[in-house]
Amino acid sequence: MLTKYGRDVIITTAIIIIIVVVAASFIDVAPVRWGIWLIAGLFAAFTLYFFRDPERSVPPEANGNANVVVSPGDGKVVQIVETEERQFFGGKVTQVSIFLSPLNVHVNRIPLSGTVTFFRYIKGDYIVAFHEKASEKNERTEIGIENGSTKVLFKQIAGYVARRIVCPIKEGDAVTIGERCGMIKFGSRVDVLFPPDSEIRVKIGDVVCGGETIVGVVRS
Repeated sequence: MLTKYGRDVIITTAIIIIIVVVAASFIDVAPVRWGIWLIAGLFAAFTLYFFRDPERSVPPEANGNANVVVSPGDGKVVQIVETEERQFFGGKVTQVSIFLSPLNVHVNRIPLSGTVTFFRYIKGDYIVAFHEKASEKNERTEIGIENGSTKVLFKQIAGYVARRIVCPIKEGDAVTIGERCGMIKFGSRVDVLFPPDSEIRVKIGDVVCGGETIVGVVRS
């Protein structure tokens, strides 16, 4: 299954590849012609692979438990740190950062059921996404979700290669844990910010799966 968020790129890529393949067919030198066709085929395969969108199942523990937070993306946990966030939490938080390589699934998922009460898009730089300052410096969206007394903020952060963030949600939207909520195109990072007394279920180096891996539990 391919994500709808990549439809424009897939169509553009298909048109370019068709033009390249047809043009290459007029080249008389066979090794050059076949080389171009091979490169075009590999590029097409990578595009389709990047925009894959597999089905995911929320863990049973999340059913009926409004405090469970799942990963908003696939990737590797690269940072767990105590920091401050003033706009949504107004104080100290625990930040879990997950790096998505170009080979990971890049469709993002809602980490917590509730209502979107905070949304902010911030223009920024494009330093490598696994850098510790990417959360503060890079282009990103920040989405705050509340469910009663439980609240979580997660960020979609563009990386060095990523140049577009897709996030079709807004303040006031009711969201459900594990549902799709956009994507970051080509190499990126997601951060999940918890209240400081939350139970963090992952550690640095862990590989997580968007919509399925429990990242932490917010204590009421």
